Amino acid sequence: MEVTVRIFRYDPEKDQRGHYENYTVEAHETDRVLDVLELVKGHKDGSLAFRRSCAHGVCGSDAMRINGRNALACKTLVRDVGTEIKIEPLLGLKVTKDLIVDMEPFFDNYKKMLPYLINESPLPVDGRERLQSPEQRARFDETTKCILCAACTTACPSFWASEEYYGPAALMAAHRFVFDSRDEGTTQRLEILSETNGTVRCHTAYNCTTACPRGIHITEAIGELKMAMVTGKLD
Repeated sequence: MEVTVRIFRYDPEKDQRGHYENYTVEAHETDRVLDVLELVKGHKDGSLAFRRSCAHGVCGSDAMRINGRNALACKTLVRDVGTEIKIEPLLGLKVTKDLIVDMEPFFDNYKKMLPYLINESPLPVDGRERLQSPEQRARFDETTKCILCAACTTACPSFWASEEYYGPAALMAAHRFVFDSRDEGTTQRLEILSETNGTVRCHTAYNCTTACPRGIHITEAIGELKMAMVTGKLD
């Protein structure tokens, strides 16, 4: 079938502001939007810039706006978006070129959550690792699925208003460790989350949950963090 794609273009060396360009390619309904972008780059305009890596929905590098919604280009099929496709960079982050945005503010906020296990206690005397029950592991299992694609954070109205807001993805990182029975950094993380740019900026819009390509119930997880901050309970 013939597919027309309207792509946001911006080259900082040539353009003062972004604009859109249309391309028409032959594609199949089972092709992914990423395949369409590759056709454009390979056969229409080699200067088109976008991120991609694994092409299997694991790395999260090809998150972008497709027909007005955040999604991974490698997981979005032509048959699901139609033969007229509008492709834009993620909102809320500076565009560096075409569909590529500056991810540094996003990762800076992620790092503020101390996204690593904190445990200064001695290892068990038998030399084994710190064990968990299946129930303890299941408590934070869902938020381990985050691939840091930024689709949730850049769909959030609070982040659009201020990139200082830590954002849903960073809060997911906090959730993953706050509810890990092996971790001893909960107090530190809850203090960080209580700051002005923490959970208080979440207004439960559910945009993050809708945008997540991994199907994580992000709004619910943020609600659990808020409850832990109020009650001090992690169960």
